[in-house]
Amino acid sequence: MKKCIAANWKMFKTRLDARETATALAALTADKLPADREVLIFPPFTAISAVREALGSRTGFGVGAQNFYPAEEGAYTGEIAPDMLIDLGCSWSLAGHSERRHVFKEGDDLVAAKTVFGLNKGLNIILCIGETLEQRKNGHLETVLREQLRTALLECSQKDLASRLAVAYEPVWAIGTGEVARNQDITEAHAFIRSQLLDIKPGHGEAMRILYGGSVKPKNIADIISLDNVDGVLVGGASLSAESFSQIVLG
Repeated sequence: MKKCIAANWKMFKTRLDARETATALAALTADKLPADREVLIFPPFTAISAVREALGSRTGFGVGAQNFYPAEEGAYTGEIAPDMLIDLGCSWSLAGHSERRHVFKEGDDLVAAKTVFGLNKGLNIILCIGETLEQRKNGHLETVLREQLRTALLECSQKDLASRLAVAYEPVWAIGTGEVARNQDITEAHAFIRSQLLDIKPGHGEAMRILYGGSVKPKNIADIISLDNVDGVLVGGASLSAESFSQIVLG
């Protein structure tokens, strides 16, 4: 199982910026990328082609989208369909990122619809789940994670699900705040997620990758990636610089 190192560039970078960053990243990791690492970059829609072109056919790298709408086409102003993303060279997409859930008010049912539809259309999916600080303090961590997982995964029936779907645990209170969950917090949450994956998708759950996302940086990547049931990371701010992200990729 390869460790997945994913970069979420959110609403940053013009096409030129994205091309320069991707080109620099490829140069910094050339002939150094460990065989057990897979690197995914999720640029804004406008920069997907630029990143794809900059990376070329380099082994170990992939490009994904940050979002999509669960329909083939139609009167959905401002949205984009999976086929359009695949046409641009995307092989992955995020679904349920905390900012989609909390800023854009996407509920569990919509996230589930995206997960199922995206997989059916040929995209690989990183399903993002996580609790707010209030939910954690009130003892609702497991309830929140269980509901988000079950709603999204119960209708997924792909035979190759373990290789096409990863789960990213991102405690909402640790995203973009500089706060990082303690190693114990990460280990406990990932162990619970693993138990739920085994229960919801027996035969697939053991091999599904679980990523951690929340203020991942070069200085903490080695500790985080070595924890039990941590099969990769989803990186935000520290992925915007080719220098810092390359350190995470190689860390």
